[in-house]
Amino acid sequence: MKKDVPADPRDVSFAVPFVHRLRFTEDLAGPDFGELLALLEPSASAPPRVLLWADEEVAEASNRVTAIGNQLRESRRIELADEPRRIAGGETVKNSRAIVDAMLEQIHDAGLDRRSYIVVIGGGAVLDAAGYAAAIAHRGIRLVRVPTTTLAQADSGVGVKNAINAFGKKNWVGTFAVPWGVINDFGFLTTLPDREFACGFSEAVKVSLIQDADEFRYLCDHAGSIAKRDPAITRRVIRQSCLTHLRHITRGGDPFEMLEARPLDFGHWSAHRMETLSGYTLRHGEAVSIGVALDCLYSSLVHGMPRIEARRVCECLSGLGLPLWDDTLAEPDKVLAGLEEFRQHLGGRLTITMLRGVGDAIDVHEIEAGLMIQAIRQLHAIAIEMDRHTDVRPTHLC
Repeated sequence: MKKDVPADPRDVSFAVPFVHRLRFTEDLAGPDFGELLALLEPSASAPPRVLLWADEEVAEASNRVTAIGNQLRESRRIELADEPRRIAGGETVKNSRAIVDAMLEQIHDAGLDRRSYIVVIGGGAVLDAAGYAAAIAHRGIRLVRVPTTTLAQADSGVGVKNAINAFGKKNWVGTFAVPWGVINDFGFLTTLPDREFACGFSEAVKVSLIQDADEFRYLCDHAGSIAKRDPAITRRVIRQSCLTHLRHITRGGDPFEMLEARPLDFGHWSAHRMETLSGYTLRHGEAVSIGVALDCLYSSLVHGMPRIEARRVCECLSGLGLPLWDDTLAEPDKVLAGLEEFRQHLGGRLTITMLRGVGDAIDVHEIEAGLMIQAIRQLHAIAIEMDRHTDVRPTHLC
């Protein structure tokens, strides 16, 4: 028997190597364009064929998308396979298979292959839908993501998930696929409306709560500066959140969710449900803010998280300009139905990440409905209080 043939070939473990290419830039449409070009590696026989897709709201807000398209068109290192395509932004793009089908049709008509590239510029929803199309065409075309929101730059842009909504459920149809490259260009953030700008920092709070107590303290101490869009502080926070997410994904963090736990989805079981119940008028980052606050209050009731820490989380989120309440919570039974959807999405028994304290995450397998409703009532009272005192600052802990 050859040495490399296992004695029992029925169950053979193997690993597939991936490379995650992450870049940070200040002006991708200008002097940093070379960072994008360097990711578009030529094949042995010809320049790579490239498609450029962009969130139409981003394209209309600045000339950066046009400038990037012009530079791709003029480059001799790549071949722009078709005219850049603008894609409807927001959750609209994920609610219609027709948009994904149009993406697939362009991939086909442009003659892309598995060594071609799709460069997609936009917010998280556009990245999700474009990533799904890229992942299923030819079983995978190289995708370069250029996230343009704080939410996508701080979290989902470096993730390995791609999905669209179906059957009235968020992210029901999708794939896991590692992007070829991700470029967080801070220049795109300057044109974001304040509401969209604030959204990304809920994910920064989330990941700091489960993995980095020092970073959570930094967020609390600088919430006011972040809300005022201080460039140096906001970029530092976005970068740190992105790197923490990336570290979890690439260093044994179960990126394809083969195990029970989904720690990076802390606060998300209710967030996804609230988004759906609101008809997606509630932004994802806003829903995560509410969901994180809710699960912290529940953790203080059930799992020993100090009440003062749960309170501080609420103050931090409010100080960042994020909401603590949505009227979808007024019907708790409808929100609690999201627990079963969350369980089905992963499979097996229900597994929810909760906290014993900041930086001390645990996995639990049941939620006490009565106590979760109590947490919802507490959150409502806190939200009303925070609205009355908009200058409230996080409580400092010893």
